[in-house]
Parts: sequence; structure tokens; C-alpha cells
Amino acid sequence: MSTPQKNTIRTFAQRKERGERLVLVTAYDYPTARLADGAGVDAILVGDTLGMVVLGYDTTIPVTVEEMLHHVKAVARARPRALIIADLPFLSYQANDDDGVRNAGRMLKEGGAGAVKVEGGERVVPLVRRLVSAGIPVMGHIGMTPQSVNQFGSFRVQGRARGDAGRLLEEARLLADAGCFAIVIEMAPAELAARITETVSVPTIGIGAGPDCDGEIQVMHDLLGLFDRFVPRHTRQYAVLSEIASEALQQYVADVRAGRFPTEANTFHECDLADPGDWDPLLQRAAETLRAQS
Repeated sequence: MSTPQKNTIRTFAQRKERGERLVLVTAYDYPTARLADGAGVDAILVGDTLGMVVLGYDTTIPVTVEEMLHHVKAVARARPRALIIADLPFLSYQANDDDGVRNAGRMLKEGGAGAVKVEGGERVVPLVRRLVSAGIPVMGHIGMTPQSVNQFGSFRVQGRARGDAGRLLEEARLLADAGCFAIVIEMAPAELAARITETVSVPTIGIGAGPDCDGEIQVMHDLLGLFDRFVPRHTRQYAVLSEIASEALQQYVADVRAGRFPTEANTFHECDLADPGDWDPLLQRAAETLRAQS
């Protein structure tokens, strides 16, 4: 049986050309990457949302490059067919473009990603050009960019005002011209996202941007009901696994305390030291070894 062909940035271009929608989801470790890839997603984003749904931060801003690398490596070990895209976290590229190139390169060289994602419009265009010229594929991200939450004041829809809508449309065009292979549009009016999708030559990937983008991305923990602090309006819970897990763990606690677990079926026997008299010499030798080492 032949191995399925791995998705690349060419997959994105081909899907847009054929009018086939792209499906992306986040994953942050080996088991979730295997689940996502087994479901048939086109790409896995190792997003800095891990700061909120895995590491317990209030926003994505505290996430570091080293934390991102740790999770990108775990996802890469699953060897998914899906393209792995790594988020560049806050302050890994904002100070200067040299930092951006260095940190993006680490995501590919050390982490095993096939591309990176950067947030922002016109201000990141020079960085996008440098990354692409260095052989690093880049996904853009406009609209509600979580790393700018302190500037926006909250997680809210962007592009409702005429001037803001025009700015996002122009930013999308600039990012595509700079070499981005795709652009995430987050929390923007559906009409604006549709117009951007018609205008730019590269695929648009929506999240809270309506049904007319070239694809969709969602946070796995939102889809599966694993993140219980709030449910974003732009998502759909296909399961509520947090409730199932909680019930299972409560049953485990009850079974152990009541002596119902472990049972004989969970127990091992046939120890070479089954005779109680065998233990004394063993313990004596162990004690002598420890004394000699101390």
C-alpha cells in the first residue's frame, strides 16, 4: 500500500484553483496530531492558542519560542500527512526582522514544521518577503489578531467600519503579493471576508469570518469541548469531552477508594522472589550497596 502524499503549500494553491475547501485544526501534542491527521484535515496549526487551552494563560501573549518549539516537535513526531504550520509567538518577530527569520527558521529546522504563521498586515510585509526568500513558507493572519488584544481592548470583531474594512482588504492584498501562501481571516464580517477571498490569489482561511472563505480553521479544544472557560461564538462543539473525562475520573476515584480497582485482572504474579525467605538477602545486599555509594 502506497504512503499518502504529504500536504504542502502547493496543496493550498491547488485546492483554491479547484474550488475545494481546506480544513485546518489546531493540535499541540502527539496524540492530538494523530487524531487530527486521522480525521483527514489538510493542515495542523500548532497555534499559540496553546497558551490558553493547554498552559492556562489568560491570553496568547506569554507564550515563548521555547514553549512553541516544545509543542511543534511533539506534533511533528506524529509524522502527519497534514502540513504542520507553527505560530510565531509574541515578540519573536515584532522587535526586528532578524529575530523573525531566526525564530521561524528554528520552527522548521528544530521543530519539524513545514511553514510558519505571523500576525499582522502591512507592518509584517518586509518580514514575510525575507522569510519567503529564505525558503520559509508563510501564512498570514489578519482581522482579530490575538497578539494585539491589548491594543484592541478585547477579543472583538475587526473590519466593521468602512475604513477598517478597506485596511484589511489592502493588508490581505499586500500579504499575498509579499508571498504568503494563505491568509487567516479571524473575526471579520462575512461580507468583507468574501470580498477578500474574491480579491486575493491565495487561499483565505476563516475563523469567525463566515462561510465564503476558501477554508476554515478551529481550535481543537473548542470543537471537542475540552476548554470549558468559554465557548467562542465562531465555533461549534461537536462533543463535550470535558464532561465525559470528568465523569470517568470521578468513577476512578470512587473505585480505588471502595476497593473495586485494581482487580485480579489488573494484577501481575509469578515473581521470582515469591518465597518470603528470599527477601532478606536481597534487602541486605541493597542496603550494603547504598552504604557503599554514600
